[in-house]
Amino acid sequence: MDEKTLRQADRVLSTGTWLIVFGAVVYSVLTVTPLVRGVTPDGWEWTAPILPIVVDAAVVIVVRLDAALARVGGKAGGWPVLLRWMTGLMTLGLNTAGSALKSDPVGVAVHAVAPLLLIVSSEASLAYRRALTAAVTAREAREQAERERREQAAHDREQRERADREAAADREERRERERREHEARLARDEREHAATLAREQAEHEREQERLRLEHQAREREHERQTREQADQAREQAEREREAQQAAERARKEAAARAEQERAAQRRAELLAAGPAAEQQEKPLARETVAAAFEAGLSIRQAADLCGWSTGWVTGLYADLKQGVGV
Repeated sequence: MDEKTLRQADRVLSTGTWLIVFGAVVYSVLTVTPLVRGVTPDGWEWTAPILPIVVDAAVVIVVRLDAALARVGGKAGGWPVLLRWMTGLMTLGLNTAGSALKSDPVGVAVHAVAPLLLIVSSEASLAYRRALTAAVTAREAREQAERERREQAAHDREQRERADREAAADREERRERERREHEARLARDEREHAATLAREQAEHEREQERLRLEHQAREREHERQTREQADQAREQAEREREAQQAAERARKEAAARAEQERAAQRRAELLAAGPAAEQQEKPLARETVAAAFEAGLSIRQAADLCGWSTGWVTGLYADLKQGVGV
């Protein structure tokens, strides 16, 4: 039963109950007032309606409070039940008393309808309200259980989602950690490989440098030996050249000395010949003038020796002084 149906049932029950109460109260006032007026002292007839009104007011109070308690599912104990049945029986007695005193069973039955209907409708409305309250309570309990179930399901789903997120976060963190470890391992391997290559390269370079130095040392040794051999060969050639030059100089000096000796002997022969009787041949005259010049003779003496004029001899002397050959 949904909430709309429960509200409609509650409105129908409330409306019907209050209609029955209102009708029973009005009917009771109209029925009981003449009975009470007949037993009331003269002058107090105006108080006759008070008794049915008081009894019916008690009925209204009982119905209203029972309805309120039934809505909240409460119970007031035995006194409300006693009040409800006492007011109902009083209403029944007051409404049927007039017909009973007249020994009118039909009147008793007719006047008993409204009180009995009020009593039964009060009890029935109470039962209905309690049933409706129980239905509402059950529905609210079901709704509460459903809400709790949904909340629990949402909580469980949230827990699962949180667990899934945490598991995903753990997996992601594990993958990230594994990725970092893998990258670190690769970086370490690369560094070790690079270090190994660097060591091998350094060793290779050192070996190349050692070979280069050894090659340079061999080349320098070869160059040194070559230079020594070249120096030795050059010294030997220089010594041979110097020896040849010395021999050439000695030969030339010997030739020069021999030439000088021959020249000196020729000059001596030319000078020893004395004054020429006649003019000498020009080449011979030149030799005679040159010998005279070498011997430091005067131009006149040279002219006498060659038989040429002093003017011609003077020209030759000038050439000889200037280093011009004759």
